[in-house]
Amino acid sequence: MPDPRPDSWPDTRRCPNPKVVVTRELADAVMDRMAALFDTTNNHGDAKLSRDQLAAAMADCDVLVPTVTDDIDAALIAGAGDRLRLIANYGAGVNHIDLKAARARGIIVTNTPGVLTEDTADMTMALILSVPRRLAEGEKLVRSGAWTGWSPGGMLGHRIGGKALGIVGMGRIGQAVARRAAAFGLSIHYHNRRRLPVALEQALGATWHASLDELLGAVDIVTIHTPLNADSRDMIDARRIALMRPHVFLINASRGGVVDETALVDALEAGRLAGAGLDVWRHEPQIDPRLLALDNVVMLPHMGSATFEGRIATGEKVIQNIRMWADGHRPPDQVLEGWA
Repeated sequence: MPDPRPDSWPDTRRCPNPKVVVTRELADAVMDRMAALFDTTNNHGDAKLSRDQLAAAMADCDVLVPTVTDDIDAALIAGAGDRLRLIANYGAGVNHIDLKAARARGIIVTNTPGVLTEDTADMTMALILSVPRRLAEGEKLVRSGAWTGWSPGGMLGHRIGGKALGIVGMGRIGQAVARRAAAFGLSIHYHNRRRLPVALEQALGATWHASLDELLGAVDIVTIHTPLNADSRDMIDARRIALMRPHVFLINASRGGVVDETALVDALEAGRLAGAGLDVWRHEPQIDPRLLALDNVVMLPHMGSATFEGRIATGEKVIQNIRMWADGHRPPDQVLEGWA
């Protein structure tokens, strides 16, 4: 039966020893801690569960701990057992979970915000540096054995100091990127659904653009830091890519679905964009072969948050949410249906 209570109410039913299913292999310290605290089934093989395996797990557990690779859609939620009351996501993004369907079943969804902010910002800054300076191309040249030595015209790129950086989405990660970028001499511009407080804008040296279209036409590098939801899917489409000037570099370390990948490849092939740095993909792990053929694209395997410290901190967040819920309290990181 649907839970008639508003999302702001906690589920006060205690569950002293919840049965927990973890869908992917996590850090040993995290899995050991979960096994000590709960009746836990860990996936030690680190192979993505099939849909049937996921359905079986959801039919017979109190808490599911999925990751971004698990597509928890309405059909799976509808088939879940009555005992499933918490989906404690391992990660901040929840676009792979049907929040509306979970809400209808009275299933609480939590995530792990904040713990990966610095790691993702570091990786974004690495891409901002590596694409204009052609670092990936240079590394390939050295490994190929074709490098013949230094020359005045060899491997020329672009300096980033003095350029304008446009940040799309000025949440925790966007702000962390702004702080790093300012130290490299970039001027900071941003678009957000809500303008930041003036004091924070001044601290970041950031200029707000109420119109995303205006921002895209005014900057030299664009970096995306928005969650993937109905409003942001294909936000950077062919029309908006056409607003960017030909010397612009596009960086995406958020979610692949925010960018129309076909339109991006078309623009890169036609020279209507200078290059791109991508850590996320539309259909990962599959990547458009046309992207693989482009020298002006730095490609990473969704590793923006891949640090030992970050993975452990994410697991600790998951454990905190489960423990609070099991004790009959509202989890600290409950995600509401309108999450963005």
